[in-house]
Amino acid sequence: MDRLTEMEAFATVVDQGGFTDAARKMGISKSAVSKHVSSLETRLGARLLNRTTRRVSPTEIGLAYYDRARRVLNDAGEADALVSSMQSAPSGLLRISVATDFGVNHMSPILGDFLADFPDITVNMVLNNRYVELISEGFDLAIRIGEMEDSSLRARKLTETTKRLIAAPSYFEQYGRPEKIDDLNDHKLLHYSNQSAGNVWKLTAPSGEKRQVRTQGWLTVNDGQSLLNACVSGLGIAYLPSFLYADALREGLVQEAMPGLPTEEQGIYAVYPPGRYTQPKVRTFIDFLVEAFKEKGPETW
Repeated sequence: MDRLTEMEAFATVVDQGGFTDAARKMGISKSAVSKHVSSLETRLGARLLNRTTRRVSPTEIGLAYYDRARRVLNDAGEADALVSSMQSAPSGLLRISVATDFGVNHMSPILGDFLADFPDITVNMVLNNRYVELISEGFDLAIRIGEMEDSSLRARKLTETTKRLIAAPSYFEQYGRPEKIDDLNDHKLLHYSNQSAGNVWKLTAPSGEKRQVRTQGWLTVNDGQSLLNACVSGLGIAYLPSFLYADALREGLVQEAMPGLPTEEQGIYAVYPPGRYTQPKVRTFIDFLVEAFKEKGPETW
């Protein structure tokens, strides 16, 4: 007989507390359930169930076997679900978390194309500037930028951005331009408050030396676009990703503060809860983002 069927019959008898209810649950006859369980016990050479006229209960060995059998059956069910999900059309509510500035500038413009391609998916995009707890807060995925913290979450790289020190021409006219990293201590700096490292800039000197510059910020805000606006207004030097300042740099509204410094590359990732398989709506959206960002080209970031 089929091992999985024998396991299922035995586990269902334990779950339902008897052969009659197990047969009803499985949609087969009571005698068929009894035959499967008897075959299992014969094959294993052990009695798994205590049978009386009033009730059925697992023996000590049966209880230990039940725990393992239930795991095997659950894994088999997930394997079947994986195949079904991969063949089914993506659908349902997709709830995503995105940093405000990235969501406004780079996610919102492409969502229309995604929804047109997948009309059975609805999207709830929540814009905020904090790290959300995906599972406890009910998110299917989040877009995160920079180094990935150690966690159980899965991540897929979508594209890359670069960070540079920038300031407005009017700022350089008034305060001059820093020539080396240590000169930053004498300048007005603009900080992003939601960085996990706080007011610490990780820079690379022209020599290749890695530096961590802990500097007092003249202005600290929790929104990247607001930080860029302050920078354009001449309030100080900011250390921002290029997807934020690229247009302002092309238009001459800002300039690199220290062009000789190597740029820092940062990955942009889709992160999502762990699991043996990914829901079709999540997998489809991530695939869409990879292609959409690839079409934009590296100059965008």
